[in-house]
Amino acid sequence: MKRFLALLAAGATGMGLTVLAGPPAAAATGCTVEYTVASQWQGGFQGGVKVTNLGDSVSGWHLTFTLPDSGQKMVQGWNATWSQSGSTVTAAGVDWNRTLATGATADLGFVGSFSGANPAPTGFALNGVACTGTVGGGGDDDPPPATGDGTPVGTNGQLRVCGVNLCNQYNRPIQLRGMSTHGLQWFSQCYNNASLDALANDWKADLLRTAMYVQEDGYETDPAGFTGKVNSLVDMAEARGMYALIDFHTLTPGDPNYNLERAKTFFASVGARNASKKNVIYEIANEPNGVSWAGIKNYAEQVIPVIRAADPDAVVVVGTRGWSSLGVSDGSNESEVVNSPVNATNIMYAFHFYAASHKDNYRAAVSRAASQLPLFVTEFGTVSATGGGALDRSSTTAWLDLLDQLKISYANWTYSDADESSAAFKPGTCDGGDYSSNGVLTESGALLKSRISTPDNFPTT
Repeated sequence: MKRFLALLAAGATGMGLTVLAGPPAAAATGCTVEYTVASQWQGGFQGGVKVTNLGDSVSGWHLTFTLPDSGQKMVQGWNATWSQSGSTVTAAGVDWNRTLATGATADLGFVGSFSGANPAPTGFALNGVACTGTVGGGGDDDPPPATGDGTPVGTNGQLRVCGVNLCNQYNRPIQLRGMSTHGLQWFSQCYNNASLDALANDWKADLLRTAMYVQEDGYETDPAGFTGKVNSLVDMAEARGMYALIDFHTLTPGDPNYNLERAKTFFASVGARNASKKNVIYEIANEPNGVSWAGIKNYAEQVIPVIRAADPDAVVVVGTRGWSSLGVSDGSNESEVVNSPVNATNIMYAFHFYAASHKDNYRAAVSRAASQLPLFVTEFGTVSATGGGALDRSSTTAWLDLLDQLKISYANWTYSDADESSAAFKPGTCDGGDYSSNGVLTESGALLKSRISTPDNFPTT
C-alpha cells in the first residue's frame, strides 16, 4: 500500500464550509491525519483518510483538504458527507460519528479520479485548525508490529471493511480464500476434526463457509439443532485459525423477506454467542431470486441492526439480486446497488458465479463494481450453475486470476463428497478418514486446492 502522512504547519487558516446538520461545530485544538492510497488504476484511485482529534471533544466536525492537481476529482465517499468545491474537498461527520472525543479517530474513504498526476492531498484541517503528523511513516500511528500464531486469524485479527476492501487489523486490504460446506442437513458427516485439519493444514485455507439451509429440511425444521451445528463449526474453524462465514442459506423461496423473522431469531442468537470472537463473518441471505433490489435492501436494513446489537464489529455480507449476481442474471447490473446502497456500515455485497455458465459479461460487471462496492464471492463453482457438468478450467482460472487481482475474497462450492462435479471430494470420501491425499480429490478439488494452498502473504505493515 502506498502511504502518505500529511505534515502541515500549525495555525494555517481554515477552509470554511458550513456543516450540514447537527449541533454547531466546536473548535478543534489539534489533530493528526494519515492519508493512504489503497489502490490505483488507470484514471482512478481509492483514498483513505484517518483523522485523530488531539484536542477537546468536537461535535459537528468537518475535515477539509486540497487536491493539488487540477485533474483530481472526488467521485464517491463513505463514513462522512462528502463534497468538493474547486480543489477543496470537505468531509463532514454523519450521525453516528458526528462527535469526535479527545483521542478519537474517524476512518474515512473515497474514490477519486485523475487525469494527470496523482499527488497526495495537502492542507488537511479539522474545523479550521491544521493537522500535524510525521512525514514518511514511522510515527505513533503506524500499525502495530505483526503478532499472532501465523494462522489467518492470528495474523489478521478482527476484520473490517475499508472502502471497497476487506481489511485486517493493520488496516491493510486482504483476500481470504476458502471453501463452503454443502447443506449441513445432508453432509454433516463431512465436517469433523480430520476434514477441518485437512482444510487448515493441507489446503492452507483461510475460510470455512457454513451453508445452513433454511428450508429444504434445514433450519426451519430444528432451529436449535441447526444453530448448534453452526456454532460448533465456528468453534472448529476458530481452533484452527480460520475465519467462519455463517451463511443463512436462503434459496427457495427466493425473497429473503419470507424468512425475515427466522433471520432475526437466528442472527440474534449466533451474534450474541460469537460476539467475542474475531473469526466470524455473517452472510444474511445466500441467493435472493425473484425479488427486487429494493426488497433485498429492506430485508438487510432490518436484519443488520439485529446483528449489530449483539456483535457490533463483525463484517456482514448482503446478497444481491439474481442469485447474488449483482442483478446480471436478471438482465440488470451493479448500478442498482451503487445508486441505492444498504444503509449500514462495515458491509460487503455478495457475488456468485459458476464458471461454465457465467463468463465475460459477469466478469465485466465484477470489474466495474469492484471500484465502487466492497465485494465478497461467498460462493462459486468451477462447473455449470446446476452444480454439475464438466469443469471449465479456462473460465475458472480467468475468474480466480481476476479475484486475486482485485483482492476479492472467495469460498468455493463445495467442500463435500456430493455426487456432483462441483464437489471437492470423490463420492464416499466422507465415510472414511482420509481428506488429505490427492487420490480423494475430484478434478475441481485438485484445482482449488492448488490455488488456495499458495502463500497468502498477508500484509502486516
